[in-house]
Amino acid sequence: MESQTPPAPAAPAAAGYPVSFDVEYQDRELSRLTTFFRVFTVIPIAILLATISGFSTEFDQVGEQAQTVGISGVGLLFLPVLLMLVFRHRYPRWWFDWNLNLQRFVNRIGVYALLMDDRYPSTEDQQAVRLEYPYPDPSRLSRGLPLVKWFLAIPHYVVLFFLGIAAFVATVIAWFAILFTGRYPKGLFDFVAGFLRWHNRVVGYAFVLVTDEYPPFRLAP
Repeated sequence: MESQTPPAPAAPAAAGYPVSFDVEYQDRELSRLTTFFRVFTVIPIAILLATISGFSTEFDQVGEQAQTVGISGVGLLFLPVLLMLVFRHRYPRWWFDWNLNLQRFVNRIGVYALLMDDRYPSTEDQQAVRLEYPYPDPSRLSRGLPLVKWFLAIPHYVVLFFLGIAAFVATVIAWFAILFTGRYPKGLFDFVAGFLRWHNRVVGYAFVLVTDEYPPFRLAP
């Protein structure tokens, strides 16, 4: 009888927060033309995203009651996941896959809008964006914590508000830098990527509900 070689042990998971995010720095000359018109070129893909997320608006007609126009979309699955975790202690895999892929798509659009990549956002390929979080074992997640995660994350909302202002300023500076040099300054790029990383950790914790580990207050991986 032939002896069978025992399977190699699985490699240990990399240390760090469960939600990982990174953007590949484009070490090349970026398109000055699309950078100049980025606020306009992003509109079509932003409209597509809006149809996925859903939105509504109201308008008044003279002498008539206000009318509401709504376009239905699925968007991020938060409340259904919350209810399933609280009452059934389950997290349907296809709900997880939807949330992860939607967040990847959102981040590709964000990276494009923030001038970090001049390739038009793909609806399928990851391109320069790397967003990962492991499918959670629902039995290891708290039943009650999902009810208050959004509240516990309030300190992060405050910090992200000011970081968002700084990221906007960095993007404006980068806009001029790309127009004159064709390059996105690496230091500014790393800061904006850190802002997006922080934001995605908070979303993963408070709204996608993939981990009970509180997000760290840092920009770095």
